[in-house]
Amino acid sequence: MDFPSSHEVTSLLKAWSSGDEQALEKLTPLVYRQLHQVARRYMAGERSGHTLQTTALVNEVYLRLVDCGRVNWQDRAHFFAISAQLMRRILIDFARSRGYLKRGGATPHISLEEAPSVCDEPDVNLVALDDALKALAAVDERKSKVVELKFFGGLNVEETAEVLRVSSDTVMRDWKLAKIWLLRELSRGRASHEA
Repeated sequence: MDFPSSHEVTSLLKAWSSGDEQALEKLTPLVYRQLHQVARRYMAGERSGHTLQTTALVNEVYLRLVDCGRVNWQDRAHFFAISAQLMRRILIDFARSRGYLKRGGATPHISLEEAPSVCDEPDVNLVALDDALKALAAVDERKSKVVELKFFGGLNVEETAEVLRVSSDTVMRDWKLAKIWLLRELSRGRASHEA
Protein backbone atom coordinates (compact mmCIF):
# COMPACT_ATOMS: atom_id res chain seq x y z
CA MET A 1 0.00 0.00 0.00
CA ASP A 2 1.44 3.37 -1.02
CA PHE A 3 1.41 6.14 1.52
CA PRO A 4 1.87 9.85 0.85
CA SER A 5 5.36 11.25 0.78
CA SER A 6 6.92 12.35 4.03
CA HIS A 7 7.51 15.81 2.55
CA GLU A 8 3.84 16.26 1.60
CA VAL A 9 2.61 15.23 5.05
CA THR A 10 5.24 17.35 6.80
CA SER A 11 4.26 20.44 4.77
CA LEU A 12 0.60 20.00 5.64
CA LEU A 13 1.41 19.38 9.33
CA LYS A 14 3.44 22.58 9.50
CA ALA A 15 0.65 24.54 7.79
CA TRP A 16 -1.86 23.06 10.24
CA SER A 17 0.43 24.05 13.13
CA SER A 18 0.33 27.59 11.80
CA GLY A 19 -3.47 27.61 11.95
CA ASP A 20 -4.34 26.66 8.37
CA GLU A 21 -7.56 24.64 8.77
CA GLN A 22 -7.56 23.73 5.08
CA ALA A 23 -4.26 21.94 5.66
CA LEU A 24 -6.02 19.67 8.17
CA GLU A 25 -8.71 18.91 5.59
CA LYS A 26 -6.03 17.94 3.06
CA LEU A 27 -3.99 16.01 5.64
CA THR A 28 -6.81 13.85 6.96
CA PRO A 29 -7.29 11.60 3.91
CA LEU A 30 -3.52 11.30 3.46
CA VAL A 31 -2.83 9.88 6.92
CA TYR A 32 -6.16 8.14 7.51
CA ARG A 33 -5.25 4.97 5.60
CA GLN A 34 -2.04 4.43 7.54
CA LEU A 35 -3.68 5.07 10.91
CA HIS A 36 -6.54 2.77 9.93
CA GLN A 37 -4.09 0.04 8.89
CA VAL A 38 -2.28 0.26 12.24
CA ALA A 39 -5.56 0.25 14.18
CA ARG A 40 -6.87 -2.71 12.17
CA ARG A 41 -3.82 -4.78 13.18
CA TYR A 42 -4.56 -4.17 16.86
CA MET A 43 -8.26 -4.83 16.55
CA ALA A 44 -7.67 -8.08 14.64
CA GLY A 45 -6.50 -9.68 17.89
CA GLU A 46 -9.57 -8.64 19.87
CA ARG A 47 -12.42 -10.98 20.69
CA SER A 48 -15.33 -11.07 18.27
CA GLY A 49 -18.08 -8.60 19.07
CA HIS A 50 -15.62 -6.14 20.59
CA THR A 51 -17.49 -2.85 21.03
CA LEU A 52 -14.55 -0.66 19.98
CA GLN A 53 -14.13 -0.92 16.22
CA THR A 54 -11.16 0.04 14.06
CA THR A 55 -12.80 3.09 12.53
CA ALA A 56 -13.95 4.29 15.96
CA LEU A 57 -10.39 3.96 17.25
CA VAL A 58 -8.99 6.01 14.37
CA ASN A 59 -11.74 8.60 14.76
CA GLU A 60 -10.99 8.89 18.49
CA VAL A 61 -7.31 9.47 17.69
CA TYR A 62 -8.32 12.24 15.25
CA LEU A 63 -10.62 13.88 17.79
CA ARG A 64 -7.84 13.95 20.35
CA LEU A 65 -5.33 15.29 17.81
CA VAL A 66 -7.66 18.10 16.78
CA ASP A 67 -8.59 18.87 20.41
CA CYS A 68 -4.98 19.07 21.54
CA GLY A 69 -4.65 22.54 20.07
CA ARG A 70 -1.72 23.68 18.06
CA VAL A 71 1.16 21.28 18.10
CA ASN A 72 4.49 22.24 16.60
CA TRP A 73 4.63 19.24 14.27
CA GLN A 74 8.18 18.42 13.24
CA ASP A 75 7.37 15.96 10.47
CA ARG A 76 5.36 12.90 9.47
CA ALA A 77 7.22 10.64 11.89
CA HIS A 78 6.45 13.02 14.78
CA PHE A 79 2.76 12.95 13.83
CA PHE A 80 2.64 9.16 13.83
CA ALA A 81 4.59 9.02 17.10
CA ILE A 82 1.98 11.21 18.80
CA SER A 83 -0.77 9.18 17.14
CA ALA A 84 0.83 6.00 18.50
CA GLN A 85 0.79 7.37 22.03
CA LEU A 86 -2.85 8.35 21.67
CA MET A 87 -3.83 4.98 20.22
CA ARG A 88 -2.07 3.21 23.07
CA ARG A 89 -3.85 5.35 25.68
CA ILE A 90 -7.24 4.86 24.06
CA LEU A 91 -6.85 1.08 23.83
CA ILE A 92 -5.54 0.76 27.38
CA ASP A 93 -8.19 3.08 28.83
CA PHE A 94 -10.87 1.09 27.02
CA ALA A 95 -9.50 -2.23 28.24
CA ARG A 96 -9.23 -1.00 31.83
CA SER A 97 -12.72 0.56 31.76
CA ARG A 98 -14.16 -2.78 30.74
CA GLY A 99 -12.55 -4.48 33.73
CA TYR A 100 -10.24 -6.63 31.64
CA LEU A 101 -7.72 -6.90 34.45
CA LYS A 102 -9.75 -9.55 36.30
CA ARG A 103 -7.82 -12.83 36.14
CA GLY A 104 -7.70 -13.19 32.39
CA GLY A 105 -11.29 -14.27 31.58
CA ALA A 106 -12.48 -11.75 29.03
CA THR A 107 -9.09 -10.13 28.66
CA PRO A 108 -8.64 -8.75 25.17
CA HIS A 109 -5.64 -10.18 23.41
CA ILE A 110 -3.73 -8.62 20.63
CA SER A 111 -1.96 -10.81 18.16
CA LEU A 112 1.64 -9.81 17.95
CA GLU A 113 1.98 -11.80 14.76
CA GLU A 114 -0.53 -9.46 13.12
CA ALA A 115 1.32 -6.33 14.29
CA PRO A 116 5.05 -5.65 14.31
CA SER A 117 6.14 -8.47 16.60
CA VAL A 118 7.28 -7.69 20.12
CA CYS A 119 7.85 -11.31 21.02
CA ASP A 120 7.22 -14.80 19.74
CA GLU A 121 4.12 -15.28 21.89
CA PRO A 122 1.04 -15.66 19.67
CA ASP A 123 -1.26 -13.56 21.89
CA VAL A 124 -0.38 -10.91 24.42
CA ASN A 125 -2.79 -9.20 26.76
CA LEU A 126 -2.80 -5.54 25.76
CA VAL A 127 -3.06 -4.34 29.36
CA ALA A 128 -0.18 -6.63 30.38
CA LEU A 129 1.87 -5.26 27.48
CA ASP A 130 1.13 -1.70 28.62
CA ASP A 131 2.18 -2.56 32.19
CA ALA A 132 5.37 -4.17 30.90
CA LEU A 133 6.12 -1.12 28.74
CA LYS A 134 5.68 1.15 31.76
CA ALA A 135 8.11 -1.04 33.72
CA LEU A 136 10.55 -0.96 30.79
CA ALA A 137 10.26 2.84 30.63
CA ALA A 138 11.31 3.03 34.29
CA VAL A 139 14.47 1.09 33.39
CA ASP A 140 15.13 2.41 29.88
CA GLU A 141 12.74 4.97 28.45
CA ARG A 142 14.21 4.94 24.95
CA LYS A 143 13.67 1.19 24.53
CA SER A 144 10.07 1.64 25.67
CA LYS A 145 9.63 4.44 23.11
CA VAL A 146 11.06 2.24 20.36
CA VAL A 147 8.43 -0.41 21.10
CA GLU A 148 5.66 2.16 21.32
CA LEU A 149 6.61 3.78 18.01
CA LYS A 150 7.04 0.51 16.13
CA PHE A 151 4.19 -1.44 17.73
CA PHE A 152 1.54 1.20 18.41
CA GLY A 153 2.61 3.69 15.76
CA GLY A 154 3.53 1.35 12.96
CA LEU A 155 6.70 3.32 12.25
CA ASN A 156 9.58 1.59 10.51
CA VAL A 157 13.15 1.57 11.83
CA GLU A 158 14.21 4.71 9.96
CA GLU A 159 11.15 6.69 11.07
CA THR A 160 11.61 5.55 14.65
CA ALA A 161 15.26 6.61 14.50
CA GLU A 162 14.23 9.99 13.14
CA VAL A 163 11.69 10.59 15.94
CA LEU A 164 14.13 9.54 18.66
CA ARG A 165 17.11 11.26 16.99
CA VAL A 166 19.28 8.15 17.10
CA SER A 167 20.75 5.89 14.43
CA SER A 168 18.85 3.05 12.80
CA ASP A 169 21.39 0.64 14.31
CA THR A 170 20.53 1.94 17.78
CA VAL A 171 16.83 1.42 17.10
CA MET A 172 17.47 -2.17 15.98
CA ARG A 173 19.57 -2.89 19.08
CA ASP A 174 16.95 -1.33 21.35
CA TRP A 175 14.17 -3.23 19.58
CA LYS A 176 15.92 -6.60 20.02
CA LEU A 177 16.72 -5.98 23.69
CA ALA A 178 13.23 -4.61 24.40
CA LYS A 179 11.61 -7.72 22.86
CA ILE A 180 13.67 -9.97 25.13
CA TRP A 181 12.90 -7.83 28.18
CA LEU A 182 9.17 -7.69 27.41
CA LEU A 183 8.95 -11.41 26.75
CA ARG A 184 10.50 -12.06 30.16
CA GLU A 185 8.12 -9.58 31.87
CA LEU A 186 5.04 -10.95 30.11
CA SER A 187 6.06 -14.53 30.97
CA ARG A 188 6.47 -13.55 34.63
CA GLY A 189 3.06 -11.90 34.64
CA ARG A 190 1.44 -14.92 33.03
CA ALA A 191 3.11 -17.26 35.53
CA SER A 192 1.93 -15.19 38.52
CA HIS A 193 -1.68 -15.23 37.22
CA GLU A 194 -1.55 -19.00 36.79
CA ALA A 195 -0.13 -19.58 40.28
